Amino acid sequence: MASKVAIVRCSTYEADEVQTAVERALGLLGGVEEFVRPGERILLKPNLLVGATPESAVTTHPSVFAAVVRVLQGAGATLTYGDSPGFGSTAGAARKAGIAQVAEDLGVALADFSDGQQVSFPEGRLIKQFFLAIGVLEADGVVSLPKFKTHGLTRITAAVKNQFGCVVGLRKGEWHARMPDVERFCQMLVDLNRCIAPRLSVCDAVVAMEGNGPRSGTPRPVGAIVASADPVALDATLARIVGLDPALVGTIVYGEEFGLGTASDVELVGDPLEEFVVPDFEVNRSPASTTGGSKGPVSFMRRFVVPKPVIRPDRCTACGTCVRVCPVTPKAVDWATPGGAADGRPPRHDYGRCIRCYCCQEMCPEGAIQIEVPPLGRIIHRGS
Repeated sequence: MASKVAIVRCSTYEADEVQTAVERALGLLGGVEEFVRPGERILLKPNLLVGATPESAVTTHPSVFAAVVRVLQGAGATLTYGDSPGFGSTAGAARKAGIAQVAEDLGVALADFSDGQQVSFPEGRLIKQFFLAIGVLEADGVVSLPKFKTHGLTRITAAVKNQFGCVVGLRKGEWHARMPDVERFCQMLVDLNRCIAPRLSVCDAVVAMEGNGPRSGTPRPVGAIVASADPVALDATLARIVGLDPALVGTIVYGEEFGLGTASDVELVGDPLEEFVVPDFEVNRSPASTTGGSKGPVSFMRRFVVPKPVIRPDRCTACGTCVRVCPVTPKAVDWATPGGAADGRPPRHDYGRCIRCYCCQEMCPEGAIQIEVPPLGRIIHRGS
């Protein structure tokens, strides 16, 4: 049976317009009763990458969060919410994003995303165990509220990747270190989704992020609420909206291969997809891998071919965030001198150690780190 994806026009974050769009989207999918029952404990999982204002398009907009809360509460569900930010606390990120105030006003408690527990998942194709937040494990079900953005490693981040925030704190960095190539990392994300089994994804694509995402890119209006019970079908639909071949997105490819969902058998309902297409959306459409291989001569060639994070000294404030979040030991990005930031000079990368996880680029608060393709890589990429 084809997976339904609802695409509904939503041009602004004005509360009434968002509420109408969310209600229409869920109605097109069969109604909220398809996903929750009265008395169930449902965890809402927004994207709270870092503490950022709603206007920056880094996090799920509070208007979308509020609209989904009202619909699920109307169905009799008891709600909590949470995420594990890449940097800082859940509460702090939620306050800056405007979600904490909405949650307080509507009576939605903050779930426990500080502590976690090891969970066995014998059905995993690659990963058999995950360390998940207690807030996830205490819920009867999860409803995912992703933000549509570009991503240096996975090209786009939306429904499938949103569940990575269910892994507690620094353990996310451990996964990057354990899965240094994009293929295995995406396989891990798919197994994570199969383990958590979110019931529904409602994606904020009213204003997406293009370019240097997922934190330092440019807000770009798409004007849509996109919803589905199938995170793979949802992500494939978003890829098609921005002219990105779904076959280049590992979470989509392995999501279909591992049985999480489908990218090839999708029934679109709601407004025509053609009305939302953004052909000049800035996203990585190169067929070349974002990480390259991890062994032997391919690893040696990585530094000359594969895209790499580059610090722009004119933007760097020497805050040290990139050094702290680097998951590699010894650090692949570190201070040039033992004095650290005392001399005011930016950190520097050791590309021989760099695994191309792009955590430094993802978390830089100044947008000072960009992903660049080395000259030899540009030649090869053009040829391919």
